[in-house]
Amino acid sequence: MDRRVFLKKTGTLLAGAALSPYALSESEQQSQGSTSAGRFVLPINRNWRYSRTFVEGGHAKNFDDSGFDRVVIPHTNLRLPWHGFDEKTYEFVSLYRRRFKIPPDARGKRVFVDFEGVMTASTVWLNGTRLGEYKGGYTPFSFDLTAHLDFDGENVLAVDVDSTERSDTPPFGYEIDYLTFGGIYREISLRVVPSTFIDNIFVRPRDVLTSSPSADVDCFIQHLEASKDALSIEVELLDGDRAVAKASARVPTSAASNEPAASTVHLEHLSGIKLWTLEQRNLYSVRVRLRQGSQVLDEDSRRFGFRQAQFTDHGFELNGKIIKLRGLDRHQTFPWVGQAMPGRVQRRDAQILRNNLKCNIVRTSHYPQSRHFLDACDELGLLVLEEIPGWQHIGDEAWKQLSVDNVRRMIRRDWNHPSIILWGVRINESKDDHDFYTRTNAVAHQLDPTRQTGGIRYFQESEFLEDVFTMNDFGFPLKPPNHPRYLNTEFVGHTYPTKSIDQVERLTEHTLRHARIHDQLASNPQYAGGIGWCAFDYNTHGNFGSGDRICYHGVTDIFREPKPAAGFYKSQCDPAEEIVLEPAFHWARGDASVGFSKAVVCSNCDHLKFYIDDKLIAELDPDRKQFAHLRYAPFVLEMGELFHKWGDLKIEGYLEGKQVISKSLSGKGVDTKFLLLPDDRELRADGADSTRVVFRVTDEFGAVQPFANDAIKLELEGPGEIIGDNPFSLIGGTGAIWIRAQEKPGKLRLKAIHPYLGTQQAEFDLIASIAEVA
Repeated sequence: MDRRVFLKKTGTLLAGAALSPYALSESEQQSQGSTSAGRFVLPINRNWRYSRTFVEGGHAKNFDDSGFDRVVIPHTNLRLPWHGFDEKTYEFVSLYRRRFKIPPDARGKRVFVDFEGVMTASTVWLNGTRLGEYKGGYTPFSFDLTAHLDFDGENVLAVDVDSTERSDTPPFGYEIDYLTFGGIYREISLRVVPSTFIDNIFVRPRDVLTSSPSADVDCFIQHLEASKDALSIEVELLDGDRAVAKASARVPTSAASNEPAASTVHLEHLSGIKLWTLEQRNLYSVRVRLRQGSQVLDEDSRRFGFRQAQFTDHGFELNGKIIKLRGLDRHQTFPWVGQAMPGRVQRRDAQILRNNLKCNIVRTSHYPQSRHFLDACDELGLLVLEEIPGWQHIGDEAWKQLSVDNVRRMIRRDWNHPSIILWGVRINESKDDHDFYTRTNAVAHQLDPTRQTGGIRYFQESEFLEDVFTMNDFGFPLKPPNHPRYLNTEFVGHTYPTKSIDQVERLTEHTLRHARIHDQLASNPQYAGGIGWCAFDYNTHGNFGSGDRICYHGVTDIFREPKPAAGFYKSQCDPAEEIVLEPAFHWARGDASVGFSKAVVCSNCDHLKFYIDDKLIAELDPDRKQFAHLRYAPFVLEMGELFHKWGDLKIEGYLEGKQVISKSLSGKGVDTKFLLLPDDRELRADGADSTRVVFRVTDEFGAVQPFANDAIKLELEGPGEIIGDNPFSLIGGTGAIWIRAQEKPGKLRLKAIHPYLGTQQAEFDLIASIAEVA
């Protein structure tokens, strides 16, 4: 069946998907499969059957799917090369099927299926009955299964996944500068609840900077059946497992409704509350119980933090303290599998941004991203600008309605994350549309009065409907702020794409361009800060990027390995956090057009000494002439005639006259060491858990040899698989693959064989995972 026939048969019933999507709380993630008062959540990520082609009759309960592939969610509809492929190859309609039985405890309750993300449009069937279609790849959706369940026998959930770039669905309609890939790429679960249940919880801290903070807890109660009995809500504030406050309120009786009713419980006069800050990520949770007399009907919880975040006329304030924002934009895609990476890998990106690149903010360009990523941002102290799906194009009225719905779903899913400080409610770099953007702003402010809105544009003459003027400015010098609350959200990026194999002049200039922008941002408090384009190289359409389906715009490559510009971001942290010394070059006398004439080093030291073969050739202070406003300016050494001969370079870093760091680069140009560097050594044997394994060829001092391009042969023993090429050819002296656990506990042993630098190996422990419903 072709796509037009498929669309004609399935229709476009957005209304079939729940409009107040359920989001799993942190506590539920830790105890999936266990009961909690009247509810339990059952993950169903394993034991799916998958067909790359649409199959007539494939929704029927008794359809024979034994010939389909057995897959685990997150799943990409097609594995691809890491670059140089045709994106049309993943644009097709596929079919997923999952058989399951409902536990006896579910009888008499409501059963929902919750999808966290499917690319791009999903038509869901249960036991041959079509439940509806949801259009959109980045926001969660749910269907009520109850009326069509067989509580005594086997059930079959079937999902038609349309991964084509449909013009009726954001971000599509024209052409976007990134790829969306396909498949059920985020997790799925069954949620079993009573007919009156807690649909969502929104915690709104108040007066957090006073001696008596409080919190309003909005409890959204869903009455799928009329409620005449007296009900109450009990809310406990938890610091870890310790209850520190409690309050309750009555729930008004209600007729049956498809919309949840909000009841607010006030936690007043709290004492000993610790604020959420970038340095001290104090996280609390609320536990909400829905009671009928002494009986607990339902129970749920949410994690949050006490903090005050606002953009002001003199910059961004967190808890009353001005913080200059310094960050990068992130695409959530990865080599080979697109967006289909599990929680561990999503969290790793947040760790790279916060701990390796020392960013204090990330923008989720250009769509809501994984809850795992956002959970890690909460835990690491990485602020977030989260925005709705889109890139330049605005569609018709039906398209706009979907976009407004994306605002609702994004905010309802993520409104308890203390890391999120700004809702992006405008299509990235789109033209003005007064009525449309009046609606998106109104929805955001109505749902969440505690946060400001922004809207990413590329021209200052744009109508300003949001609270913060968020602006992509790729020029230099930057335009001066034209509104009191002003945040730069993209720069450098496509104006200076840089590969890790480029010559030293380009790598150095790429670094300096990021430094120049941040220096200007530091010069004026009206700039709240800047979010550079971008963190990681990413896949794109053939009309963009370098022609091989890659935009080389990142300060790291697509494998998350740093380019020299990454060293600039890292160097902007306080030395008390980490002492940083990062050369923005590789050490080769003739790779520049006029010989090695300029050495740029990014460091938070206050003085550097340079040696060649242990002979002191120069001492240097930060370049305050070129970078007058940066707290930690780069060092720029004009080499000139400083060479007495070519040899090993050593750079020593000093703080207040004391040497605190040293780094050496070999002058020999010999590939000396082969390194194998796993991010993790322990994985869950759930069929999805994965970790990155980095390869590097270095000199004798550990500096990457950028022209090493050897093919690394890989051997994997045990219940796992390699996500990546085998053999894997290094790019710029480095690269990575991912190891994915299968479903059997045990040990994995990875051997990586370099053609002449020998073999390295790593072992991984695969621990048992909680069983899923069969």
